[in-house]
Amino acid sequence: MLQLCLSFLASSASRYLDGPQIWCCSQCWTHLSTNDQIISKQFTGRGGRAFLYDKVINVTTGQHEKRMLITGLHTVADIFCLDCQALLGWKYEEAFEESQKYKEGKYILEKTCITKDPDGE
Repeated sequence: MLQLCLSFLASSASRYLDGPQIWCCSQCWTHLSTNDQIISKQFTGRGGRAFLYDKVINVTTGQHEKRMLITGLHTVADIFCLDCQALLGWKYEEAFEESQKYKEGKYILEKTCITKDPDGE
């Protein structure tokens, strides 16, 4: 909880992205990432389909926890929208299987929690 509070305080204002195909929080339209940051659309989150992103902005991070996922044991941290605190997905902190190491430092955004910016071209 302390880490979440410190992350929130360190990021006092939302940043905005330029260009086409911007993905936003579906609750408050805060910019999160762009299509060119998507590594894969073949992931599953808590509520269904999810995307793996290389980089996202305007999120805070919860506490690290070990979680058994479809692909094995990982250390992850839930990520929340900076503006409305909606749960968006998680960040992979550590993968315990060699074949899953590529996920470390990457982000899952659940499809039900994000939407495309309607102003994107």
